[in-house]
Amino acid sequence: MVKISKFDAVDYLDSEEMMAEYLTAAMEAENPDLFLAALADVAKARGIAQLAKDTGLGRESLYKTLAPGAKPRFDTILKITKALGISLALKPEPVPHP
Repeated sequence: MVKISKFDAVDYLDSEEMMAEYLTAAMEAENPDLFLAALADVAKARGIAQLAKDTGLGRESLYKTLAPGAKPRFDTILKITKALGISLALKPEPVPHP
């Protein structure tokens, strides 16, 4: 019998670089729910209690903000990413050449 363990991305988010790459990949998917799920994974990897303290948000509020289907305010996302030590950056889309 083959034993399979449950995959949890949190187990692999052990550096700022890995967290930033994970969030970037989620953002590139252009799915807000996927980005929010990735942000929740990064928050769990860092520790929800510490993130709540660093953002000034209550733990329950943070859980609700990062819950599937939530529609957090942009300023809340910025507050969370800043507390995580990760900045959001924009870049131009490649222009297709004829």
